[in-house]
Amino acid sequence: MRIDRIDVWALELPLARPYSLSGGRLHFDRLDSTLVRLDTDEGVSGWGEACPWGSTYLPAFARGIRAGIEELAPAILGQDPRRTEVVYQAMNRALPGHPYVKSAIDMACWDLAALSAGRPLCDLLGGRTAGEVRLHSSIPSGTTAQITDEIEIARDQGYSFHSVKIGGDPDGDVERMRSIDRHMAAGEELTFDCNRSWLPSEAIAVLNTNRDLNRVVEQPCETIEQHLQVRRSVSQPLAIDESLKTLGDLLRIIETGACEVVGLKLTRVGGLSVARKIRDLCIEAGISMNIEDTGGTTLQATAAVHLAQSTPEPFRRATWLCFDKLTRNPVDAGAVNRHGWTVAPELPGIGAVPDVTALGDPLAVYRRDP
Repeated sequence: MRIDRIDVWALELPLARPYSLSGGRLHFDRLDSTLVRLDTDEGVSGWGEACPWGSTYLPAFARGIRAGIEELAPAILGQDPRRTEVVYQAMNRALPGHPYVKSAIDMACWDLAALSAGRPLCDLLGGRTAGEVRLHSSIPSGTTAQITDEIEIARDQGYSFHSVKIGGDPDGDVERMRSIDRHMAAGEELTFDCNRSWLPSEAIAVLNTNRDLNRVVEQPCETIEQHLQVRRSVSQPLAIDESLKTLGDLLRIIETGACEVVGLKLTRVGGLSVARKIRDLCIEAGISMNIEDTGGTTLQATAAVHLAQSTPEPFRRATWLCFDKLTRNPVDAGAVNRHGWTVAPELPGIGAVPDVTALGDPLAVYRRDP
């Protein structure tokens, strides 16, 4: 099996409601996603997607993905997509760094490998584990009243695990955290996600003022080094998300005992090939994971669900279905919200296929030389 053709689509994904994070410093009303289809000489096609959360959340942006695929195409065409590690090394030689650029290609290769094996993707990522994968909501920044209104909307969708965006206003965050915690019903789980918006001194002051709130606090500061200052001074369980970009970052986290939870996002780390390695090392180190992605359609979310489904309890903490927030989602089948839980599809491959008619003409096409 060889890759004969690469088709690339740009897809605008409007959000149903505007979304703010990092204490309201970053605002979004739509996402820009890149979809990739790899066609092979055996007539089988695999799909991948990469969707950074806008251009201001991380050092990644959608047009950079599409420019990077143009650089990668000559190294990918003619490769056997089932040899996922070989393909990934070819991408690294052709374009050092830029892991987010490689994520969609890597996902499509894994889709093809699973289709070729006639197995759902989770079986190739370690094997389907028992049970459902818990979902968490993603609640944007706002006033306490706005946040609790969003939590009610999420509850109506079946969510009982809420990731709430705070930060940017340390004094206000003290009472905001307490009010939101009081709003939780029995059995509900809550994470406070700061998205790097506090200085270490602010994080320490807020969390020690609220030391009786034993909730996970995610990415309070910008860097792992700043995070370690907080870790030494507070009692709450901490999570690192945006600062986990490479295997080297994870080794540093493990060495220093920086956190109890990580947010593992496929696109940010470079795709399923890298995410699987990070997942396995987290299991060895006893770190639980939110396994998800930064945005996108059902295709991108379903790939993350497969990795979560192949991760044993209690290491898989939760995942997120971004498409719940979209008004456009041109993908057939895939993972669904089952009252706050989901499962990886039983179909071969990822089990989610974009509607080519709805996508329209590709933005770019790269072909293998005869």
